[in-house]
Amino acid sequence: MTGQGLSGATALLALIGSCTVFSSAQADAVSDFYRGKQISVVIGTSAGNDYDFRGRLIARHMGRHIPGEPTIVPRNMPGAGGINAANWLAAVAPRDGTTLHMIMTNMMAAQAIGTQGVTFDTRKFRWIGNTTSSPNVTNSWHTSGITNIEQTKTRELVLGAPAGTAGVVYGTVLNALVGTKLKIVTGYPGGNEVNLAMERGEVQGRGSNSWASWKSTKPEWIAQKKIIMLVQVGLARNPDLPDVPLLLELAGNDLDRKVLTFLSAETALSRSLVTTADVPADRLQALRRAYDATMRDPQFLADAEKAKMDISAMTGEESQNIADQIVNTPPAVIARAKVVLGDLLK
Repeated sequence: MTGQGLSGATALLALIGSCTVFSSAQADAVSDFYRGKQISVVIGTSAGNDYDFRGRLIARHMGRHIPGEPTIVPRNMPGAGGINAANWLAAVAPRDGTTLHMIMTNMMAAQAIGTQGVTFDTRKFRWIGNTTSSPNVTNSWHTSGITNIEQTKTRELVLGAPAGTAGVVYGTVLNALVGTKLKIVTGYPGGNEVNLAMERGEVQGRGSNSWASWKSTKPEWIAQKKIIMLVQVGLARNPDLPDVPLLLELAGNDLDRKVLTFLSAETALSRSLVTTADVPADRLQALRRAYDATMRDPQFLADAEKAKMDISAMTGEESQNIADQIVNTPPAVIARAKVVLGDLLK
């Protein structure tokens, strides 16, 4: 269901932000800078998935809420499970407020545990906002005969997941900490290719996808029970999935629960928009408030509803706080996570 605004603490932050008044000189400077400019929205996946759909939807609507009304152009930059795009944002992208990025959900955890190839620091990125806190889910395909996670403790389930993505991480920690017998097959460039592999019988499920993505991209599979949710990854059970256990509920001891909570916290920022470090403060403020306005825009919300895309928006300020907390997880928890993930970090 598409939300009609911000609620709770998020609403308070949005209200505070909306009450921030630029001086006329600041407003003119931001407008003068953006007028006639082009902003890129870099999407760290291939086309045709939920990250892509959301990035393109924001690109269609957000420009008219930015002073100067710049044109926003989406571009895909897949590779290494989102690491390539995040590295590019940190090292190459212009730092003037003309580049936005739909960052992959697991980039904060990837940084914290030292995943190979990570050269970015998400704490230096500036969060513009988050569009949903939908959980990630691990699912089986209906022909697999697996209908709950307990069955995978005695029966092998072959899951597809692009290398370097959350699906590989979840399968690895489930095997190590819960005792499942999941076989992870990588080599797929993106989620669409994993979906095709399920249909062809190459794999028996998918290691991870956002529940919001399933609802927007494959609602017929849900209705026809072609996909069966085994585990949801979040900090609280989603109302749509009351009988699907949380990953963190499967832990056998307190330290392992903290590890699974660390890996689950990132789903609070399921689909976030960020920009580079060092963006001038007035432009950052303008981008954040333009994002907030977009999330309340009737045209944007109508398009999201049409696409069956849930919107439960969060401000940039609140998103920044959560993202930084994930990277700053206590060392003992990170050390245990590194032991569990082992070869994935090499």
